[in-house]
Parts: sequence; C-alpha cells; structure tokens
Amino acid sequence: MPPRYTPERVRYDRRYRTLDKYRFISWFLLVPLIIYAILVISPFFQAFYYSLTDWSGFSSDFNMVGLDNYSRMLEDDDFWASIRNSLLLLVVAPVITLGLGLFFAFMLQAGGRRKKSDAISGVTGAKFYKVVYFFPQVLSVAIIGVVWGAMFDPITGPINELLRTFGLGSLTQSWLANPDIAMFCVLFVMCWMFVGFYVVLFSAAMGSVPKDIYEAALLDGASRPTTFFRVTLPLIWDTVQTGWIYMGIQALDGFAVVHIMTINAGGPGNSTLVTPVYLYKKAFDVGQAGYATAVGVVLLIITMIFSGIMMLLSRRERIEF
Repeated sequence: MPPRYTPERVRYDRRYRTLDKYRFISWFLLVPLIIYAILVISPFFQAFYYSLTDWSGFSSDFNMVGLDNYSRMLEDDDFWASIRNSLLLLVVAPVITLGLGLFFAFMLQAGGRRKKSDAISGVTGAKFYKVVYFFPQVLSVAIIGVVWGAMFDPITGPINELLRTFGLGSLTQSWLANPDIAMFCVLFVMCWMFVGFYVVLFSAAMGSVPKDIYEAALLDGASRPTTFFRVTLPLIWDTVQTGWIYMGIQALDGFAVVHIMTINAGGPGNSTLVTPVYLYKKAFDVGQAGYATAVGVVLLIITMIFSGIMMLLSRRERIEF
C-alpha cells in the first residue's frame, strides 16, 4: 500500500497552511485598513483635489482652476519667505535638539564617577533630572508660547530685567520685534520644548546597551568621548535616525509657537513666517482655502522628501547586540 503522505503532499499541505494563515490575518487587518484609508489616506487625495480649485473655504461653491494655484506660488514673495524660514528650522532645529539630547542623555547615563566594579556609571539623581528635562513635554504648546512670549517682552519680560540687574543693559533687546533675532528666539523655544523628549528617548536606548561592551571599551583604554562616538552612537543609531525624522517634521510644523509668540503671527516683516502659519492666514484670514490647500500639498511633498533623504543619508549597517 503506497504511503499516505508523499513529499509532494507534505509541501502542498505546508503551502496551504501558510496561505490559510495569511488569509486569516488579512481578515483581521481588513477593517483597520479600511478605517485608515478613509480617515488618513483619502484626505490627502481630497487636499490635492481642492488645491486645483478656487474654493474660498466659506461656501460650497468653487471652480476648477487647474494648476493656477501652484503657478501663483512661484511669484508669491510671502510664500518663499515662509519656505526659507521653514527650511531654516528644518536644518538647524534637529541638529541642536538632537545634539543636546544625546549630550545630556550620555552624561546622565555615563557622566558619573566610575566605580571599580562598573565600566560606566550614571550621575546621582539621573531619574530626577530626566523628569526635569521632560517637563516641557507635559505643558501645552499654547502655554509654552504664552509664557515665552512674556519672557521675551522688552519692558516687563524677566530676560531684559535680568540683564539690567547684572549691569548688562546694553544687551537688552526687543527680542520678538527685531527681525534679525526674532527667528532665533523661536528656534530657541522649539529646541527647549523638545530636547527633554530626546533626553528620555536616548537614555532608554543607551540603557539597553549591554554593559559588557562598555567594559571591553574600558579595558581598551577608551575615554568617555571615544566610548560615545565609537560605541554608544553606532549602537543607538536607529533611534537617532527615527528621532531626526520626527524632529524634522516637528520643525516643519512650528505653527503654534510662531502663531502665539510672534508679532502678527509671523512678523516682524515675515522674519518668523513659517509655511503652516502662511497656510492658516490664507485659509482663514483672507478666505483662499484652495490656494492654502495647494500650499499644504507643497508642504507635504517637502516633508516626504526630507524623510526620504534622511533615511538614505543615515542608512548604515545595523549592529546587533
């Protein structure tokens, strides 16, 4: 009597079970994918559709104008000013924020005095410092904008008052009214807002690195800077890459801080105008929702290009530990 299960029959049963498993998983994913497509994907296509119209945003009547909104951007000085400011934040804010986050996280994890039994030791009270660094993340962005706007006030603000107290009255400024430094004030506040998040994120990533690796580096005579650049940074590079993309997207947004802190939401003289604020003004202040939607589409394209470039430039061989 021939055997019941031949090699061909075994392979067939294996393929069938695999197909059945994926079919089972697909049915469970179907509903979430449909919801995601309706609530997340479809608005992107709707935005592109409305960017081809002259919709005012205040009525249901509009006409198709094709690519007129996009050609209008090429001659719009305010739009290009907002793009320049957004790109400035995109380049500078992640460098400063992630650099400070890595520095503080490494100091908290490895800045303490080395004990004989430990290759690496954190500072005393590291958990408390993490809470302090993370505190701005708990606050509302609106509260942060109002508080720092009051801090930079040239008359009643504590920054100028502190400079006068220490005899540095010549350094007092109308911080947010000076077009040469207003953008740097916004940049400072954005970095202050997010640095604590990355301190906690990078501290968690560094804490997952086995101490055996640090012990080997210590036996080789590696100093703290060498340990950071040759050991710690390569091992947490995936986290740094993710943080870079996330911070870049946050920098491209920058709506709430600029809208609340600055003069006329982007002033003085468009020196702090960023693209999301410009979009908001066109949509709600002058009733040009179709043009504002076209600006939003361009901002989406810039964000996707940035994410793709960062993933390509920061790609490296994954290190397992």
